[in-house]
Formats: sequence, C-alpha cells, structure tokens
Amino acid sequence: MRCLFCNFEDSKVVDSRSADEGRTIRRRRECFNCGKRFTTYETIEDTPVLVIKTNGARQAFDSQKIKNGIIKSCEKRPVSMNEIDEMVGAVTKQVYNSMEQEVSSKYIGELVMTELKKHDEVAYVRYASVYRSFKDISSFLEELQTMMETKK
Repeated sequence: MRCLFCNFEDSKVVDSRSADEGRTIRRRRECFNCGKRFTTYETIEDTPVLVIKTNGARQAFDSQKIKNGIIKSCEKRPVSMNEIDEMVGAVTKQVYNSMEQEVSSKYIGELVMTELKKHDEVAYVRYASVYRSFKDISSFLEELQTMMETKK
C-alpha cells in the first residue's frame, strides 16, 4: 500500500479490526520509509446500483452524495457526525437490500427524508424544501401541517 505522506510503496499493518457491521476491515498501517501511520479500509465489492435521475439519466449510486446532502440539511443543528454516518449507512443499506440494480432518485430522497425525520425535524424540513422543491409558502405549510398531524 502506497504511503499517503511520502508515496513509498511498502508499509506494514499495525492493527486490523472489523468495521461497518463486519462488511469492512479497518487497517492501521505504518510506512517503512517515513514511519508515519495511516488508515486503509478493505470492503466487499458490491454490485453497482444505478440511480435513475428525474431527467432519465443514470449514474452510479454514491453514498457520499447522500452524506453531503444530509450534512447540508443538518448545518447548525445538534446532529453529530456519528448520527449522520448512521443515517447514510441506513439509506445505503436499504438501497442495496432492495436487490434492484436501478433505483430512482425519488426513492433515495424518500429514504433520506425518513432518516432525517427520525433525527431532526428542522433538518428534515430543510431537506424536503430542496428535494420537493416547494414552489410557494402554501406547499411548504402543507408539509409542516402534515408533520404536526403525524406527531400528535
């Protein structure tokens, strides 16, 4: 494994442990050249899932995009990175467990909103306002009223 710091091509494994419910192995490595340590992850190669966008275009599923959207909606909210990672993991797991090779972006958006609603309602509303692209204040109010009714 190439060192991140000096690009030397040889390192040794200092520590290995299971991560992500046994789907990933986290390895701490030490470079033989500079002695610095870095972390690598070994994961199972998944069958690619394609996302069908609203315009019909297809692209590879990328959990980092989900994470970025959740981070943006949780900005300045009391939601920890650990909770965000849990939400991303839950959405990713549901996408892969669907056993479909193609899923719609709408399906993924609904999964994200379900997770956000469990953790932070303000972040949920922020995400929904972009995802559902509210055209005016009345459609925004309808969503809030629906939330308030389900909470009762």
